[in-house]
Amino acid sequence: MTPAPRTLSLQARSLAAASLVLAAFLGLAFFALDRAFYEASENALRDRLLGYLSAYLAGSDTARSGSLIPPEVGPDPRFDQPAPSGLYAGIVGARIVGAKERIWRSPSASGLDLPFTADLPRGLPVFTGPVQTPVGELFVLAQGVDLSGDTKNALHLTFYVAEDSRTLREQVDVYRRTLLVWLGALGAVLLLLLFAVLRWSLAPLRKVANDLTNVERGMQDRLDQDYPLELAGLTTGLNNFIDAERDRVKRYRNTLADLAHSLKTPLAVMRSQLETGNDGESLRWIVLEQVGRMDEIVAYQLSRAATSGRQTFAVPLPVEPYAEEIVRSLEKVYAKKAILCEFDIDPAARFHGDQGDLLELLGNLLENAFKWARRSVVLSARSIDGGRRAGLELTIEDDGPGIPEDKVKHLLQRGARGDERVQGHGIGLGIVQDIIKAYRGELTVDYSPTLGGARFTVRLAAL
Repeated sequence: MTPAPRTLSLQARSLAAASLVLAAFLGLAFFALDRAFYEASENALRDRLLGYLSAYLAGSDTARSGSLIPPEVGPDPRFDQPAPSGLYAGIVGARIVGAKERIWRSPSASGLDLPFTADLPRGLPVFTGPVQTPVGELFVLAQGVDLSGDTKNALHLTFYVAEDSRTLREQVDVYRRTLLVWLGALGAVLLLLLFAVLRWSLAPLRKVANDLTNVERGMQDRLDQDYPLELAGLTTGLNNFIDAERDRVKRYRNTLADLAHSLKTPLAVMRSQLETGNDGESLRWIVLEQVGRMDEIVAYQLSRAATSGRQTFAVPLPVEPYAEEIVRSLEKVYAKKAILCEFDIDPAARFHGDQGDLLELLGNLLENAFKWARRSVVLSARSIDGGRRAGLELTIEDDGPGIPEDKVKHLLQRGARGDERVQGHGIGLGIVQDIIKAYRGELTVDYSPTLGGARFTVRLAAL
């Protein structure tokens, strides 16, 4: 079986994408700078040829007969050197002194087949090139002029100057090589800097991955808190998730241990009765009694195990609808007492957790209040402002006898199974305690200043 291709890391992806963008940018920069340098060099060559052309015009003269007297010395020594010198000049026109034909050439252009033959009308200089010739590619500048002699007839001439393109190509080649070296070096430096920046920027993500690995291996309990602001929410959520899972596992283990311990007694009773050989009717009632007790134990422990605890990504649940549903049921059960239950619930109050936990929490506290109240019960709920997620404070008060202060600590601690199932503050408060611990909240019990009975306050802190 062919192994699946390995997914690139974020650093590799970012570096690859940045390298492509950088390569494209440097390529465009090279093309733009190369074209700019070439055009600048070509303009400089044209200006240089224009200077040579102006020098030839200034050095030319007309004879008394109206013929042209060409300049004796060129503006650059290469015009007077034998071909090929790289610079060439020529004049086309009639009545040129010393020329057998109507064409004059500089010594460097003598005997060469150069494009110095066309008569141009009077006007601005015309620049062309590179033009292919027997001596190589040339840039040619030509201008038609009218000179006047002593006669009334104007002397029309066309001046030509040309330069070999080799000099321009050499300059461009040197510039391109230098530009490639510098852009390549700049690209390498930028890639190294980019790699360093990516390493530094992605270091917190690598730290999260390393911390998660250490948590999985048991080398640390939670993720560190020293993370950038952008990762603080993520790491806080992961820590909450880790804590919730550990609490869940711990709760399941405790429940199984408690269940096994609780079932030992009824099982031992049934075994001893079977071993004593009692009559069938007596044994039947004993077995039924112990089976009922076992059923209560299993129901209680399963209720405790169902406590799901704080959930990092739980949907917030409104408190009022669930409270109304529970109160309607309790009013039917305790109809003879005619208890009035009043609500003081903040519309923004939300429970961030499992619906079953909310029902168990409200149900057991309200049932306890209905059980001990004489006439009145008050349920209050308000939202606790915090960070990313608001907390919740629940208060249940009754006008019953209340709970003595010296018995509160004993009431809230985890005791034996038999004590937790006693009528009154038994199994219900045990489940309430487990739920509150699972959500890392706190429960306080005191006297109600308004009703005079017990007041249970549940506070689930904001995140």
